[in-house]
Amino acid sequence: MAPPIAAQLAVFALFVTAVSAATTGYHNHTVGGAAGWSFNSTTNTTAANYTSWASNQTFDLGDYLIFNTNSNQTVVQTYNKTTYLNCTADDTDNGTFVYDSGSSGFGESLTIAVPLTIVGPNYFFSDSSDGVQCQHGLAFEIDVQHGAGLPPNLNQPPPPPYQEPPGPDAAQSPPFTVAQSPTGGAFGGRADMRFTVYVLGAALLLLPLFQ
Repeated sequence: MAPPIAAQLAVFALFVTAVSAATTGYHNHTVGGAAGWSFNSTTNTTAANYTSWASNQTFDLGDYLIFNTNSNQTVVQTYNKTTYLNCTADDTDNGTFVYDSGSSGFGESLTIAVPLTIVGPNYFFSDSSDGVQCQHGLAFEIDVQHGAGLPPNLNQPPPPPYQEPPGPDAAQSPPFTVAQSPTGGAFGGRADMRFTVYVLGAALLLLPLFQ
């Protein structure tokens, strides 16, 4: 007996979905493959030829580069070719980002995931040892294609902070808010004064209810 047409359509739909995912999906690229992102400071050699590795990959918006490394190396991403060629991260360059563990431990294993969010040349290097690692090959450049475009999680601004809707008695008593601010400093002092004024105002409005 021939299978029901609904089952045939379901199988066809699954096939189309699988093919679509394979052709338009996003990918994780493990930098250097099994060798990871590593540098031998004794021999001044890298664990892999990263330029050669990159030349065999296709990079699209929304893909991630996965750096399996340790705290002896950094991961610097830049869109500035001069910064890349100088092997030094420029703190004043808004197009340069440094990823590290923030740990002071020696040789601490870590994995760093870097999303690809801008089409065109993207440069990566380690600026550890005053740029020596980069100068000896711990660096590579890629050309990011548009592909399927950025996924929603990389292309949307963060949602606004949640605000609880007013209660049923909101019309009887005017609402007041407490300003959230960094602690300390002149701005913090202004926030504290604003809070005091709000509380006193609310107390004066509610006072007739208790007389």
